[in-house]
Amino acid sequence: MSASGSGRVRPGELLLSAVATVSWAFLAMAGVAALGLHLVGADGAGALGPMTAAVVVLAVGGSVTPAGDVEAFGLKGAQAHSAVDIAPLGVGLVGALLLGWLFVRSLRGAGAAIGRAELAARAGAVVLLFLLVLAGLAWAGNDTVTIDAATLGLTGGPERPGGLLEKLPRELGDIADIGSGLLPDRIERLIDAKAAVGFTVEAGRSLLGGAVWVVAVLLIALLVARRAPVPRGLEAAHRTVRPAASALYGVLVLAVGAGLAAAVYAAIGDDHPRLVLGAALLGAPNGVWLGVPLGLFVPWHGGAIGALVRVLPDPLDKLLDGREDQPITVARLAELDGRVWLLTVACVLMVLAAGVLTAVRTPVGRAGTAGFTGRCALWLGVLTALALPLLVRLTGVSAGASLSVLGFDAFGAGIELHGSAPAAAALGAGWGAAAGAVGALAARATGAAGGRASRYATLRSEPGDAPATAK
Repeated sequence: MSASGSGRVRPGELLLSAVATVSWAFLAMAGVAALGLHLVGADGAGALGPMTAAVVVLAVGGSVTPAGDVEAFGLKGAQAHSAVDIAPLGVGLVGALLLGWLFVRSLRGAGAAIGRAELAARAGAVVLLFLLVLAGLAWAGNDTVTIDAATLGLTGGPERPGGLLEKLPRELGDIADIGSGLLPDRIERLIDAKAAVGFTVEAGRSLLGGAVWVVAVLLIALLVARRAPVPRGLEAAHRTVRPAASALYGVLVLAVGAGLAAAVYAAIGDDHPRLVLGAALLGAPNGVWLGVPLGLFVPWHGGAIGALVRVLPDPLDKLLDGREDQPITVARLAELDGRVWLLTVACVLMVLAAGVLTAVRTPVGRAGTAGFTGRCALWLGVLTALALPLLVRLTGVSAGASLSVLGFDAFGAGIELHGSAPAAAALGAGWGAAAGAVGALAARATGAAGGRASRYATLRSEPGDAPATAK
């Protein structure tokens, strides 16, 4: 799949490229979602197929709404409706990486620049086909999950003896004998009769969210792919924004890889390794990318009640347990566990690594060390100022649950986590500029500056630029 470079696109080639790009992306997302759901045991409550479709839709910006009647637990019908707004970024990241890679690979034959019409045609075909497949998943992502009363501690059972209903005759004494001892039995039948809850994908909102998601993925892919062409007239991007964008992209993806490796290590000694691995597959980027802005001192606030507290890492669960709208900072978490400061160390090292990579991939100019340092600091600062608010938006959580959805029982539970986007932008600009400057100075001192610049970055030098070695 390569671009012809002539500016004309054959319809057959265009369709084949779009089909391959979209189909591989959705297959990868479905595989990760199904495996993750199976490992966490969600398929024990309902059909795996509809759950997988719903999770993929959530991963690409869609919306899933549970609906049920759980009046036996003191909830009315209107209270049993709560939209799920937690994107499983592990699923979405796999799809985004594959979609972006295949898309830019189809453009490489065009050289350093590509016609705007050809680029629009190729991107438009991918977006259209993506939305068609997403519409099919929205239709398939509807099902009913069954709540096991034993998991709520109501009926007990072989694995959880001593449930509430088993204790009723003993605790109620003579009252339990009313109606020939049928009171506990009637309560159990009432619970069992109201234990089915459905979930539905909201087609309109999901298609709109999916359109935003796929366009954003294609734009980011064009921004970070140093060997892919850009629209004619924007060739300067090879020398300016792309080195910094690819560096920042690389360290963020590497951080997710480190998070997955840590999850595998944790699963080895855990009592429930399948649960740890499944949660990591579905949500490793959620935790890692929440930690990046937090470690760089972006303030957060939130709260958690009920069963959803268990999904939070330590010591965040201790800080938020049963509380609402609490400020979340590294300093407050460090009061509970001093090792939290290592998060800041890791995040600073990550940004510095991005600064070094930016300098190594940016062509060197004749303006000298000051001009080169300023260029690296400028572009990495701008992109980090955009990236941190995006991470804050992606990892923010807003979920209220009065029922079981996708196999997780969360009666009366809720969780809120939101970061400050303005603070993220300001801190991102500062951290990025500082890291870009330090990386440029280090690269200049060691002679590595510009050593890995793309060949496209040196085809047309800016006034005052000296040729750099293309790799």
